[in-house]
Amino acid sequence: MTAQRAAELFRETFGEEPDGVWSAPGRVNLIGEHTDYNGGLCLPIALPHRTWAALRRRDDRRLRMVSAQGDGLVETTLDEVGPGAPGGWAAYVAGVPWALAAAGHEVTGFDVAVDGGVPLGAGLSSSAALECAVAAAVSDTTGLGLLDSPAGRTALAAACVEAENTVAQAPTGGMDQSAALLATAGHALLLDCRDSTTEQVPFDLDAHGLALLVVDTRAEHSLVDGQYAERRDSCEQAARELGVQTLREVPLDGLDAALASLSGDLLRRRARHVVTEIARVEKAREALRADDFQRLGELFLESHASMRDDFEISVPELDTAVTAATAAGALGARMTGGGFGGSAIALVRREDADAAQAAVEKAFAEQGFTAPACFVVAASGPAARDL
Repeated sequence: MTAQRAAELFRETFGEEPDGVWSAPGRVNLIGEHTDYNGGLCLPIALPHRTWAALRRRDDRRLRMVSAQGDGLVETTLDEVGPGAPGGWAAYVAGVPWALAAAGHEVTGFDVAVDGGVPLGAGLSSSAALECAVAAAVSDTTGLGLLDSPAGRTALAAACVEAENTVAQAPTGGMDQSAALLATAGHALLLDCRDSTTEQVPFDLDAHGLALLVVDTRAEHSLVDGQYAERRDSCEQAARELGVQTLREVPLDGLDAALASLSGDLLRRRARHVVTEIARVEKAREALRADDFQRLGELFLESHASMRDDFEISVPELDTAVTAATAAGALGARMTGGGFGGSAIALVRREDADAAQAAVEKAFAEQGFTAPACFVVAASGPAARDL
C-alpha cells in the first residue's frame, strides 16, 4: 500500500488530481496501558505501517470521502458533522475538520481518498492513523501549518482526540494520536499525558542485536463495545473517591493506603494497575537509557500480569502469545493496546525471532485459535506529506 495507490483511488473516484497525499503511522505501545486518560505516562513507538490520505481542498463545506477498505462514497457537510454523525469509518475522517473548527481554526470541505495499511482490529491504532493522516492533509491544504512545529503537532493531536471522542464516540486517551504525530524514527515517545510534554527515548533494537516481534492475535479488538469505557469510568470513580484529579496523583509509596480506602475490590484492582503501570513506564525509560534490555523484558512481563489480573483486559489468545514467546526465549512479552483482543509484543534476540514466531504459531494451533499474523517492527517516523 502506497501513496500512489491512494492517489489513484482519488482519481478514479473524483476524476481529478488531489492536492497531495499524506500519511500517518499506527503505533505499538511498549508499556503504559490505560494510563493516558489517567494523566499518566506511556511509551509508544510509531510503526512502519501507515494509512494514506489523498486529499483535495474544496471551496465549500461539502465532504466527500472514499476508502479502499470501505464500501462506497460517503458524503456529508461540515454543518452535519457532530456526535455520532457520520457513522462508521467516515466519523474518523469528518471529525477532524469539525474538531479543528471547534478549536478556532478556519477549515473548508474536502474530497479525500484513504487507504489503510495498519491492520484493522489489531490494537495498533488504525483509527488514529486515519485521523492523523487526514489532519496532516487538512493542516497543509488550508495553510494551518500545524505540522511545522512540535507545538502545532500537539495541537493537531488534540483535535484528533476530540474527533474520536465526540464524533466517533470512542472514549480513547491521547496516546495514539500523539505517537502518530510526534514519534520519531529510532526512538520511543515518552508521553506525559498530564501536561502533553514529550521526550524522545532512543530505541534502536537492531544496534543491540534485538528485535520487537508483534503478534496480531486476530482476536478482534474494539474500543466501542463498552469494555474500554467501563475501565475508564472505574478509574475516574477511584480518583473521585481518593479526592484527586487523576490516578497519576497517587504516589506508589502510598498506594496500599489509597487502595484500602476505595469502595470495593474492583476499584482497588483497577487503580493498582494504573499506579503501578505508570511506575513501570518510568522504570522502562531508565532501562532504555542504560541499555538494560533484560530489565525492559521483565517490565513487559510485570505489565502483562497486571493487565491480565488487575485490569482484566487480556484474552486467552494474548496470554498464549506471551507465554509461548517467553518460553521460546523472549526477554519479555506483553499485550499492547486497549485490550480485549488485538496484539501482543515480544522483545527477542534477533536470531530468536523466527523461533519465537514459530512457537507462538504452534501454540495457537494447539489451542484451536485462528492463526496469528507475526511481524518484526522498528520505531518509525510521524505523519508527513508523501506526495
